Amino acid sequence: MGTVDIVTKEYMRENAIFADAFNYLIYGGKKVIDPAGLTEIDTATSAVGKKDALQKYRDVLKAAVIKQDEKMSYVLLGVENQTDVHYAMPVRNAIYDALQYGKQVSDIAAGHRRSQKDYSGKTGGEYLSGFLKEDHIKPVITLVIHFGAEEWDGPLSLHEMMPIRDMEILSYVENYRIHLIDPAKLTEEELNKFSTSMREVMGYIKYSNNKEKLLDFLRTDTHKSIEMNAARVIKTITKTPIKISEEKEGIEMCQAIEELIAESEARGEVRGKAEGMIEMCLEMNIPKKGIIKRLQDKLNISMQQADEYFRMYGTKND
Repeated sequence: MGTVDIVTKEYMRENAIFADAFNYLIYGGKKVIDPAGLTEIDTATSAVGKKDALQKYRDVLKAAVIKQDEKMSYVLLGVENQTDVHYAMPVRNAIYDALQYGKQVSDIAAGHRRSQKDYSGKTGGEYLSGFLKEDHIKPVITLVIHFGAEEWDGPLSLHEMMPIRDMEILSYVENYRIHLIDPAKLTEEELNKFSTSMREVMGYIKYSNNKEKLLDFLRTDTHKSIEMNAARVIKTITKTPIKISEEKEGIEMCQAIEELIAESEARGEVRGKAEGMIEMCLEMNIPKKGIIKRLQDKLNISMQQADEYFRMYGTKND
């Protein structure tokens, strides 16, 4: 498992973040799904036949108890993290969900067998399947979260993956659609529907290729800081050299980015001075050792850095 997979899974495994993502998807940001009502469950689902076995592992899977209008709903919620566009995602998710439904049916039947269920009065179909008329399975909802800055251009349904456009035929083909959070397509209004650091993570990824828009977004941020898990996702996905401290619980992203920009501009200024000094010293036929010594003294840099500048600018015309 790569670093990207590890940091995104750890981040989405947090109940508060997980609930925020599904509250955005299902309820438009309204806080209906309570993080306290989430229970993580085994991500492995399998279907076993006579000749072979199929096993798939989701990124994150949780059982949820959702209470709304005095009604209780029991559902299974799954998250699939994608840094790159997966052009067969509808099929992939359909397999995950189908296996999960199959697992529920198998578990219910196995439970009946363990309890030595009395099948007298039941139909032959109930007896053979082990699944009774009064049995029920939980709905499964899978959410794909795109952790990439480029817009998701893959198909969002099975029908989009098929070359057939004959609606008479397609009307008989079940159309499995994927649910997607894609940062590039999120508007400011949509970003504001997140109540956790999902807003900062999605917004940062969205604007990661535009320094000015990124700073504008961070400066208008209502959250002063984000937790380190969120900072790790941003650092890993966007390759931003944020300083992560294990001793601190959070980080102020706007301040951190402004400091990085200031450091970058300062390094650029030093490089410019070094290039000018090297060119002047070469014109004066000053040897390499003398140039490096002058760079150290005038720019207050190490011998290693001075030597690097000389290799960059002192030999470019050789």
